[in-house]
Amino acid sequence: QLQLVESGGGKVQAGGSLKLACAASRYSVSQYTMAWFRQAPGGEREFVAAITGRSDKTLYADSVKGRFTISRDNAANTAYLQMNILKPEDTAAYYCACDPSVYRATQRILPTTATQYDYWGQGTQVTVSS
Repeated sequence: QLQLVESGGGKVQAGGSLKLACAASRYSVSQYTMAWFRQAPGGEREFVAAITGRSDKTLYADSVKGRFTISRDNAANTAYLQMNILKPEDTAAYYCACDPSVYRATQRILPTTATQYDYWGQGTQVTVSS
């Protein structure tokens, strides 16, 4: 089964930056949509960003648009989330996810609901202090 492992989380002051990585193993994810979600304590898992297999289309939540950048390196089977100008409200556990739908991949559909992603990492904590 596909495994996803996130890294790069940590503590940072407001205005700072972090870059998260999501390494996939056991199967290639090069043709599939990859996404990042986050979940704050007591909150629901919310969509952050998604990217198509060929990196020709991306989608962002309004709350992170202009500050976060999703990217991927298919040769490394890894997705990334560059987070700049971090705010205390960005504090959450960040999860990467893979949508294994070949149909949605070929149609370049980027799902924003967690239920459409079948594979998840264990999460990495990001804490932003004011």
